[in-house]
This record gives sequence, structure tokens and C-alpha cells, in this order.
Amino acid sequence: MTGTSKQRGDYDLIAIGGGPAGSSGALAAALFGKKAALVEQTGQLGGAGLNTGTVPSKTLRESALLLSGWRARKLLGISVARREEASLADFMRHEQHVSATAREQVESRCRQGGVDVIAGQGYFRDPHTIGVRRPDGTELTLRGRVILLATGSSPVHPPEFPFGHPRVHDSNEILDICAMPRRIVIVGAGVIGAEYACTFAALGVEVHLVDGRDTLLSFLDQEVSAAIARGMKANGVQFHWGERVVRCAPVPATGQNGDDEIRVVLSSGREIVASDVLVAAGRSSNTADLQLAAAGLEVGKRGLLAVDGHYRTSVPHICAAGDIVGSPALAATGMEQARVAVCHALGLATKLTSPLLPAGIYTIPEASMAGETEQSLQAAGVDYVVGRAAYADNPRGQIIGDETGFLKLLFRRDDLRLLGVHVVGEQATEVVHIGLMALMTGGGAELFSNVCFNYPTLGDLYKSATYDAVRANLSRSPQSR
Repeated sequence: MTGTSKQRGDYDLIAIGGGPAGSSGALAAALFGKKAALVEQTGQLGGAGLNTGTVPSKTLRESALLLSGWRARKLLGISVARREEASLADFMRHEQHVSATAREQVESRCRQGGVDVIAGQGYFRDPHTIGVRRPDGTELTLRGRVILLATGSSPVHPPEFPFGHPRVHDSNEILDICAMPRRIVIVGAGVIGAEYACTFAALGVEVHLVDGRDTLLSFLDQEVSAAIARGMKANGVQFHWGERVVRCAPVPATGQNGDDEIRVVLSSGREIVASDVLVAAGRSSNTADLQLAAAGLEVGKRGLLAVDGHYRTSVPHICAAGDIVGSPALAATGMEQARVAVCHALGLATKLTSPLLPAGIYTIPEASMAGETEQSLQAAGVDYVVGRAAYADNPRGQIIGDETGFLKLLFRRDDLRLLGVHVVGEQATEVVHIGLMALMTGGGAELFSNVCFNYPTLGDLYKSATYDAVRANLSRSPQSR
């Protein structure tokens, strides 16, 4: 043991990991008057959600849309080139400000809630005892009635990529680039890869997106996935499906900038020479340093922990939430998973079920969903009817210039209860919440028919899509086009 060891005391909850899931769980316990500790290795709260992932990447997307004039081109038909004076620092400045502000807000809520925030590496000594290796070399010993594991994940580094090269990036380090890419190869067409592909394409960067699969974001409804792919192609993203990278190596630059370039060789034999490579080939849970064996826990592939419907591991008083339990591995879902886990484990709610978790995809176009897809309903043998409404037919959609967005609602055919909601287009991650609330309360066509939406708004799409579904149901139209 390094340094001296101190006993801090007993807690109702010890959360290990200060990202969205860990802080949400600790704050949930504190809200009900429980004694909570939050252990964060870096000493900086926010995790990937605020520091290297969710908030930074979405802020960069908005900055790219603004400074590139992308929305002006789309709405007014005006060619607005990115201002020459808009440097990479201009793009990063707003991201850094937003991330810092959000981080300060989380830290303030923890202080006000009475959560003990402890900087250091947490690990198990036994199922109820947590050791903390602090930055100054001392150690703390904590005892917890309930333990929440929320240590997040880190980018996977496949061996064929020379990550030591300054122009070969992972999804954390891409935020630290020093120069705007001229041509970028993005490896992995998952959520992270697709979102960054759209951001760079909006800035006029030549983007090549490589993936071994043949479908973009296959967990989405197929119609939504196809719409995003069409939009990305229209914005200049070049897809290389069914390909894997077999070699990636720097080559001497031939241009005037004097920088090395990167040659990427694909399994088909095609070569792409780029200024930068971003590897977004999955993430692995941060469980290696937790000494899980001391708690009687084992991990699965890529460090994932198996949990039940209340996010309990095989050791009932030890819960896990966020990236550490796998898909959907989003900041919002991790926060809700942690809230459910802590409230159930500490007996803070008598009727508590896992929440319906939406998915928000910040590609261009933006997309979001909640509930069932057509594929899942077909697999379950559920008879359903589809209602659609296009942004182009909605006055607010016309005002903002979105010609391709749409809302898609899936209703159970016999009673028109809502089963799934899917949105593609501007503000999709906001528009989806109307459908999400209807799903949570068991609403459907009658609810949307009777509600009065402001006009003109995108919310009114729900009424139009509902009418479309009612007409389809009356005519007994096919389930899908």
C-alpha cells in the first residue's frame, strides 16, 4: 500500500465514476437524505459526457453549422463560405466554454446536495469496502451499503493504427487537434463516427467513412437509417461499406504544408491518402482497475458487466450504469439507469420500473427515436399501422427550410396506441419528447387528435402523422411502403 491509509466512514451509497451516470446516482441518493460519496479518478466531474464526448461533440456540431454557413446555404440558397478568419480555435472556444460551464454546474449540485466528492482511483477490497488511491499517494477506506459502478468507457485502439502519430486520433483525442483536416478517414460508422463525419463534412472537409457493415446505425428504424445515410451523402460524406482497414501508416507529405499524410489501405485494396484518421471502432468499459474479483464480480467482452432490470449485478447491492453495462451507452440513458438503480437499491421508491430510454443521434440530419421500430414489431408479430408527416408539408418545417425531415409514428392497429416514435430533421431530439411522453403514459391517436399544438410548430407534425395513421387504418393499408 502506498502512503498512509485513512478510514473515511460509512455511506449509504458509494458511486465510482464521476460522469453523467455516477453523478446522477449520487445526487439521487442525496436528494432523499442519504449519505453519498462520489469517487472520480481524475478529480474532474463530468466524464466523457461533459469532457470528451457528448457535450463537446454536439457543441462542435452546432459551431460547425453556424460558422460554415451551412444553414444559410440550405435555407436561403446562398453560398456562404466559412470565414477565413474562423480558425480551429474559434470552433473549439465555444465547446470549451460550454463544457466548463456544465462541469461547474454538476460540481455545484454535488456540493449543495452534500455529496462527498473524492478524487482518486476507487477499487474493491471486499464487496462493501472501497479503497481509494488518492493523487497525493495516500489511501482512503470507504464502506458502502450500496455501490454504484459508473466508470464509463474508453476508445478501443486496434493495433493496426499508429496512435502515436499526431494525425491518427481516437474519439477522445480528436478534440485536441491543432489544425483543421483537409481530408479525413473515419473508421467506424457507429454513432460517434457518423456524428463526427457530419460535423467535418459541414466544414467542407472531404470525409471518407469506412465500416465493415453494410448499413448505417442498424439499431434505428430502417427508414430512419436510410434517410440519415441519404442526407450524409448529399452533404458529401463518402461511404465505404463492407471494408476494413488492413494497414494505416504515415507517408511523407507531397503538399506545401510540410505535414506527413496518412495512407489507409482497405480490405478491397483501395488506398486513401488523408491528412487525418479518426478511429471510432468501439469502446471498452473502464473496469480493469476496479479489482472486481474482490467483490465477487466477473466481466464480459470489452469489460461489460451484466445487470438485471434494476441494474443490479450478480452481487445484489452492487449496481452498474452507463457505458459499463453496454448499449445504448448514451449520457441520457446512463443517467436514468443510475437513478433507477440507486432508488431501487436504497428502497427510495415502491413502484419503480426501468424508464423508456430514447436515442438521440446528432448527425446531419439529426435523428431521434423512442419505443419500437418496424423491424421489432414485425419480429414480435404485432399488427401495427404507420403514420407519417413530412417537415416539407408543415409550415414551421418550411420556415426553417427542412425539405427532407419527417415524423414517423407506429401505432398498434386494434386500438391505435402509440408503440414507437421516430424523427429525422431539425430539432429531432426535441420533437421526439412529445411522443416519448405519450409512450410513457400509454397514449395514442386519441391523445394527439385532441391536443391543440401551437401554430406553426413542428409539434403539429404529431397531429398530421396521427391523421395519416387513422386514414391508413380505415383503409387497412399495408403496414409499410
